[in-house]
Amino acid sequence: MALSEAQRTIAEDTHRFKVVVAGRRFGKTFLSIRTLAEWAREPNKEVWYCAPTYRQAKMIAWKMIKKKMIELNWVSKINESELTITLRNNSVISLKGADGDATNLRGVGLDGIILDEFADIDPEAWFETLRPTLSDKRGKAMFIGTPKGIGNWAYELYQNEHEDADNWRSFSYSSIDGGRIPASEIEQARRDLDERTFRQEYEATFETFSGRIYYAFDRVNNVRETDLATDVLWVGIDFNISPIVAVIAVRKDDNIFVIDEISMMSSNTEELAEELKARYPRSKIFAFPDPSGRARKTVGGGRTDFTILQNAGLIVKAPRSHTPVRDRINSVNSRLCGSDGSRHLFISAGCKRMIECLERQTYKGNSHTPDKDSGWDHMNDALGYMVDYLYPIKRDYQPDPLAPTHWGHRTGVTQ
Repeated sequence: MALSEAQRTIAEDTHRFKVVVAGRRFGKTFLSIRTLAEWAREPNKEVWYCAPTYRQAKMIAWKMIKKKMIELNWVSKINESELTITLRNNSVISLKGADGDATNLRGVGLDGIILDEFADIDPEAWFETLRPTLSDKRGKAMFIGTPKGIGNWAYELYQNEHEDADNWRSFSYSSIDGGRIPASEIEQARRDLDERTFRQEYEATFETFSGRIYYAFDRVNNVRETDLATDVLWVGIDFNISPIVAVIAVRKDDNIFVIDEISMMSSNTEELAEELKARYPRSKIFAFPDPSGRARKTVGGGRTDFTILQNAGLIVKAPRSHTPVRDRINSVNSRLCGSDGSRHLFISAGCKRMIECLERQTYKGNSHTPDKDSGWDHMNDALGYMVDYLYPIKRDYQPDPLAPTHWGHRTGVTQ
């Protein structure tokens, strides 16, 4: 069967790592087998096809691979029990499952590996076991499958081309791009499935979490670098012990650029302040912490969190009491993307935890209560304390947010 135009584009690409998200019946297995054959046609190559489970590998690809190798007259030996094919040129094609004992995937130097339906594979199988097998021979890898949503590790891999375009390339194609399903069948699926499922399964789109809190965040539009000076910093802080976190930003005009993040386990406010001063020893730092730090004490000596920050030379800015959670969330969303489509809050690509938190924190069930059990809340809270203080939602006027306070009203201009 000939390659479709979309499949040919992928096959002819020369990047070492290729990430392919494609709709159902795109021809992913066919493309995988062709890629394995391309790698194995050179002598003495060791290449693997890896599915989420061993049973899936056997059911999805084994018969097709055997048939193709026999048709090409390349086969020297077939081992049915181990799912391996030794070719006449001494190359070996093996089928593996990412389930079970990971030690079965270790210790082999690979020239290439296909990870089929990779969104369903445990990411540890790749990062801790399979990736090292490619190092000795600078082997290649192709990740191929249907997307499983922004929260899945497949989405993270799909973004790698933005950070390492020399080695990574990502592709996205719908089911119809594969040239194997008639348009009438696609339309039938559209009628049978809900909109979100159809987009994910047939149009190969990464769907957002249901109930996502920071819905206005978009990697394409809100991830941006800046070369602004760091002589003045704006730092949001969320007080915890594990972790205590800080979000570090710079400002220009009406825009905030988050350039750094700190997350420290089993730590305290004093250590956080020391880390901030160590990273930015010459910067003037405005801190926007959780208002509870006005009375909260995390170390001995009777000092509050606010006192610790002030003694470290930070200029602390916080309201007397907490802003309603909904207002704080709205203030962040409005900076990420306002009702007029303008964006004024940007995150550096290096702040990976911050980006994950914005994408993954959701509300609990059918409620307006943010989920704080999944660990995605701390960075968002730290960011929210800063943004809400600087750009509060409910205000009919816009005085300087850092002006000194007198009789409950901010007046004048500082700095």
